[in-house]
Amino acid sequence: MSNGDRVVLALGGAGTVGSGIVKALLDRGFKVAVISRDNNKLEKLKGFVSPGTNNNLTTIVGNVGSEEAVEDVKQALLRSVGKITDVVSSLGFSWWQGGPPHTQPLKELQWVIETLLYSTFVSWKAFFPLVRDNPNSTYTFITGGAGDKLLMPGTGFLTIGAANALAFCQVLREEYPELKCKLNQVKINTGVAVPDRMAPGYLNHLDLGEAVAKLVERRNKSHIIYSVSCPADLKSVMLEGNL
Repeated sequence: MSNGDRVVLALGGAGTVGSGIVKALLDRGFKVAVISRDNNKLEKLKGFVSPGTNNNLTTIVGNVGSEEAVEDVKQALLRSVGKITDVVSSLGFSWWQGGPPHTQPLKELQWVIETLLYSTFVSWKAFFPLVRDNPNSTYTFITGGAGDKLLMPGTGFLTIGAANALAFCQVLREEYPELKCKLNQVKINTGVAVPDRMAPGYLNHLDLGEAVAKLVERRNKSHIIYSVSCPADLKSVMLEGNL
């Protein structure tokens, strides 16, 4: 199956991490579908991707974090693109610095967990069946590292949410040891930014997108955790095909 015959659902594709992945997939000839609750972000994404690739980009306004809404979104998606061959899930948010835990209400912790864990779970339930039994399909999770490198005063809830997502991915590897679909995880242990907001040690979201697109394109391994702690790790996967 050529890249042009594959349709990738990029969950979180309108965000910082996701937009780099979407652009790279389109540049490599994939068809890509993106779902977002924010139509403004979808319009911005259309203007961000390379000229000439827009015909291969499908955008749908919808909520993949709600069990009540996700089935309607799923049906709208299938009506628009016909099939899904691959899923890349980079659901989340770019940063959280609400302050130390004793200053936060319970609803703030609930929001972080809903965004990073519940939406990942709900979308998995909805879209995994579309690719589960296809040996030419992939399902790739993009997660945060939830380690000491990203933990600093005021960001503790972000670490809790990221740790929940990591635990969920571990559960899936154990619960589904044998799959026809290739199931993998890219664990980012540092910050990710657009080119004009880079900081020392951060990953350029365009470089990250290239690495993830190549991983999806290869589809030759499963149940692997690819840990990325610095730009050199991305260079390794792009040049050598392995992390």
